[in-house]
Amino acid sequence: MKRRIAALAGGAALVAAAVVPTNAQAAGDSAAAMCQVWLGSVTTTGMQRSLTVTATVPPTIGQGQSLAVYQPGQVRLSARQTSEPGPGGDDRYGYVVIGDGLYYSSYRTDMVGGLDPSNPPGLGRIGGGWTNFTAIELADYASYPDGKIYHTVLYGLRNDGVLFRWNQVRGGLRASGSYPGFASVKSMALIAKTPTYDTFLANTRGGALYTIRIPLTSPMKPIVTPVRTRTWQGFETLWAMACGKNGTLLLGIDKDTKTANLYAVGHANGTATVIQSRGAVPGTFDDPVYFRWVPISLFDGANGD
Repeated sequence: MKRRIAALAGGAALVAAAVVPTNAQAAGDSAAAMCQVWLGSVTTTGMQRSLTVTATVPPTIGQGQSLAVYQPGQVRLSARQTSEPGPGGDDRYGYVVIGDGLYYSSYRTDMVGGLDPSNPPGLGRIGGGWTNFTAIELADYASYPDGKIYHTVLYGLRNDGVLFRWNQVRGGLRASGSYPGFASVKSMALIAKTPTYDTFLANTRGGALYTIRIPLTSPMKPIVTPVRTRTWQGFETLWAMACGKNGTLLLGIDKDTKTANLYAVGHANGTATVIQSRGAVPGTFDDPVYFRWVPISLFDGANGD
């Protein structure tokens, strides 16, 4: 996986301004309208799309690129996908599940945002056994501005409620723990990446909303804390992006009604966590796979817990 942290550190401010949205206000502040979620999706025809959801009231949505990256119906799950600017185009890469396999997806765009024919979409198979997984996500942390402290962890939720963890080591994945008890979880959104733990915000079929803090130590022992006890069961997909120093912009997609709602969420504090609805997002959300676009880990802050 590409990692140009050392080379980028010296020009961090300039690059960050180019690739990171202005999520500069605290959640709940009226100026949270500046915050955005970079939403991505894979359509039934295999197009990889880019959408920008802005936290105005009501929210607004901007249409981005749509590129023919996959075969129709090929991708079943997607973790966050990185878009890394480079000379003449962007490198785009991340993990996807196709059938029973986990793959590393990558390609490059040209100067006008189309596919670069010299580096077309490619898939590298990593391994099998993924048929029963319902969600995957990547926690790719690097300390700002030097990138000296970093970790890359892939999480996968299986349909029997077991949450798995793999550490990326020298380009491969090494199992680093699992934990049962999450069978009621419908969706999980990463809201915090730190040197010592990652945290997800998860909703359940019963309507509860929890934080799941996962220390990076072994054995794997998640810490589950209730945030809300009801009304959150409608969302099959949650995606989050940092909003302010310690806040989060949370997007929930209801695949039954093909609708989405946006929330500004304060720093996680159990049932005292502030959650402010920004309203319904315009449009129809009927793509089979959704994910979040991210810049390289050095500039992808997540401090919601």
